[in-house]
Amino acid sequence: MPKMKSHSGAKKRFKLTASGKVKRNHEGHSHILSKKDTKRKRRLRTGTYVATTQEKMVRNLIPYKA
Repeated sequence: MPKMKSHSGAKKRFKLTASGKVKRNHEGHSHILSKKDTKRKRRLRTGTYVATTQEKMVRNLIPYKA
């Protein structure tokens, strides 16, 4: 059986924590920041976790990231 391929986009976007949760960053914080208010940009800086309903799908995309 050949090795599974990791999804290149998912490799860059998701990290696994020691407890096994999947970490992600918020979208919308890379460009066109002038029209967004400071409070919104500050909220986008902080990371968060992938929803439990999506976690299985994300783990399938990054099988060797552990």
